[in-house]
Amino acid sequence: MRRNKKERTALKTISIAIDGPSGAGKSTLAKSVSKTLGYLYVDTGAIYRTIGYAAFSKGVDPKDGEAAAALLPELEIGLHYGEDGLQHMTLNGADVTDQIRLPEISLYASAVSAHPAVRAHLLEMQRKLARENNVVMDGRDIGTVVLPDATVKIFLTASVEERAMRRFRELEQRGTPESYEKVLEEMRQRDYNDSHRAAAPLKQAEDAVLLDTTELDFRQSEEAILRIIRERTSR
Repeated sequence: MRRNKKERTALKTISIAIDGPSGAGKSTLAKSVSKTLGYLYVDTGAIYRTIGYAAFSKGVDPKDGEAAAALLPELEIGLHYGEDGLQHMTLNGADVTDQIRLPEISLYASAVSAHPAVRAHLLEMQRKLARENNVVMDGRDIGTVVLPDATVKIFLTASVEERAMRRFRELEQRGTPESYEKVLEEMRQRDYNDSHRAAAPLKQAEDAVLLDTTELDFRQSEEAILRIIRERTSR
């Protein structure tokens, strides 16, 4: 039974934080897990990708913190779920769901997300969703910064070679192929950027469960995540 907003906020909601490096399968797994549990799925990476895409579209250097911050007042970012059940992102009224997944936008997203002004701008938006709904939220600092009191925290990872191969296959399926060597190089660069940024660097929360999926397929990975969630929420 769907509860109204007032009823939901009066109850203690459950929040699942899934963090990890690029290409670990966070979004795909979080989306599937949220559907199984009947929770709201929030792809925070897509929100940062939308800002990265805005910088890309306007020719703004994503590493320039002042320029990135100056963009924010001009941006109207929307998140909604379409009839396909997928999270769609809009930028100033235009659906940019497909555009933000282009390979070059990954590095733009990584760069803009390093700026404190950008992270502060989006923080309350993410926390409000968790206050009002049971959520599965994935990103790089959900368990450490966005939702430090999350009910369950999982740090999802895999070897960089495996993550690059997964992304390589994904790009092929989307019809935007890149060489494996280029994907691997960009993956390593993003890992470095995300873990060395001054604002909310990628790291495992002290109370997060580490799950390495290098040797696991999708079904095994999903079962492992659900098992962790059920164990932690039944305590």
